[in-house]
Amino acid sequence: MTWSHPRGYDPMVACSSLWQQKTGVAIEWDKRSLQDFESFSVEELARAYDLIVIDHPHVGQITAEGCLEPLDVAGREAERTALASGSVGQSYPSYSWQGRQWAFPIDAASQVQAWRPDALDAPPARWSDVLDLARQGRVLLPLRPPHSLMVFYTLAGNLGHSCATDPSRDLIDIATGGEVFEAMREIAALVDAACFEMDPIAVSERMAEADSKIVCAPLIYGYVSYAVTGFRVNRLAFADIPVIGASGLIGSALGGTGIAVSAFSKAKDAAIDFAYWVASGDVQRGTYAAAGGQPGHTAAWEDEAVNAATGNFYRDTRATLEGAWVRPRHDGSMAFQQAASDRIIAGLTSRHRAGQVVADLNRLFRESVPAPGAACGGA
Repeated sequence: MTWSHPRGYDPMVACSSLWQQKTGVAIEWDKRSLQDFESFSVEELARAYDLIVIDHPHVGQITAEGCLEPLDVAGREAERTALASGSVGQSYPSYSWQGRQWAFPIDAASQVQAWRPDALDAPPARWSDVLDLARQGRVLLPLRPPHSLMVFYTLAGNLGHSCATDPSRDLIDIATGGEVFEAMREIAALVDAACFEMDPIAVSERMAEADSKIVCAPLIYGYVSYAVTGFRVNRLAFADIPVIGASGLIGSALGGTGIAVSAFSKAKDAAIDFAYWVASGDVQRGTYAAAGGQPGHTAAWEDEAVNAATGNFYRDTRATLEGAWVRPRHDGSMAFQQAASDRIIAGLTSRHRAGQVVADLNRLFRESVPAPGAACGGA
């Protein structure tokens, strides 16, 4: 099971076809919408599928449930060392939890900047430059949950005050959180209110339309498909985030996906073999990238041909990826993402006081750890 976008589905189909030619093992892929992908129960998917593409914030939940098979199997240490050394930023360790490796990165992403090279000489370098464009009606910002929280995370991190990842603490202090929220309030008032219903795909589609006035999305999970000439009428370029703080290109909320194996699979060994293979450098810079994937391995990010085919998508966003921040991953973090995103949107649309919103985010974060319960178990 993967997610329904050419970036998420096409490379898995292409790689599986090659895998069948090499091994005789057939793999068929289903797909879910991006919203379902971000929120659907991993346990339910694990009971239905051998291989699952997951988000790293799921790892606390799936560890508690016992629904995925650890990939750090004996005898393959050298392969894992190679995968870890090929990590783009924190992509590989983001799937490590409680001493085990639950997925391998096959897709690396963080919030970066999308811009129109046909309409701008260069992407905005500072947040103040973004606001200038927003006042002209030329900016969109995806704010549909969970992206409202992702923007909050990135702005906090870029200000040099990354949010907490341990729910025994407050998510962020009131003063810093208030500064972040007011920055969000300022830009939210300048962009189309439709942004509250838009995810990165919807924003990218609007930017790429013929005659679109939108030339910049300052904080958006990059989609390499839109960087390829001919994918849409307007080609999008991608760049590092515009900085709001004084600490450089740090703090962007890490995204991306990893390949995981169900603990309930009756073909665990074959599934694990595929996971190691599809995450490897040669496959990532070869078949995976050529099929429209957004690889998670540095072998692809540094490859001349891969960059040439995508308008230097990887080279132009690499610094942001290397400085990206790993968001909370505890059991309960996925429910917190939804609740916190909703609270931020309510605060923005109803003009709530910043201190009230931040206090509620801190409360939701502390309450996000679920009561002890039975894991799903199984083997």
